[in-house]
Amino acid sequence: MATIQEMQQYIRQSIQAAYPEPEAGAVAQLVLEQVLGQSRGQLRLNRQEAVSEAQEAYINAAVARLQQQEPVQYVLGVAHFYGLDLRVDERVLIPRPETEELVDLVLKEHKGRQGLRALDICTGSGCIPLALAANLPGAAIYGLEVSEGALEVARANAAIYKLPVTWLQQDIFEPVQGIAAGSMDIITSNPPYVLETEKQQMRLNVLEYEPHLALFVPDADALKYYRRISEVALEFLKDGGNLYFEINERYGEQVRDLLLQAGFPAAAVVQDLFGKDRMVRAVK
Repeated sequence: MATIQEMQQYIRQSIQAAYPEPEAGAVAQLVLEQVLGQSRGQLRLNRQEAVSEAQEAYINAAVARLQQQEPVQYVLGVAHFYGLDLRVDERVLIPRPETEELVDLVLKEHKGRQGLRALDICTGSGCIPLALAANLPGAAIYGLEVSEGALEVARANAAIYKLPVTWLQQDIFEPVQGIAAGSMDIITSNPPYVLETEKQQMRLNVLEYEPHLALFVPDADALKYYRRISEVALEFLKDGGNLYFEINERYGEQVRDLLLQAGFPAAAVVQDLFGKDRMVRAVK
């Protein structure tokens, strides 16, 4: 039987064509943590411990999928997001660290406030509304999504953590049902924003596995989601309510100007930890 240390070396060496170092090491670590149910520290302490046949078989199957450049989060069925371990598969976009920054901004500006009502649009795996629900006790949280498959994933994630989110299966380009005008304190959205022409710069593990519906917008109408969601936000936000967008870094100024032209009295571009224009926030 192989030891944990030997399995770690085996995973790293086997996937280097698809995941160059240091990424191969990070992926190997994630696989072992998930399969063996041990933390990074435990794996280090137990590196001479033998891996069972069943665990080795699971790891071999995971390595075969990783060699095809399938994202590790889909292989393991789990993505870490803002303290939650969320189920993910090919029906949903893998939650990104940039989106954690969006959640962080919302929470910093609303922590401690009671009776909040929040709507997330284009909710995917449910990562944003679930993180808000976990950190804003007593808030009424809604997640709107057109894809039934994505909502099945979101509902499963809500059930795991027993988080009370109301899910709405609707196309945002149709009139929104089930929410009263002027009732929301917060509206968030991480809509599709990758241009079709940016496909050639993307890695195969994103292009071949993640849902294109959640990723891409036509170059000729790159801001179509922002335009429509700004209209929806003006209808459903309370006076003084806040709208938060995650954006393509190319379009910070344009999204801000779009919001001001739509009728928001204040809007600002917010940079991420890497200094890129990544969010726009507006106040009704």
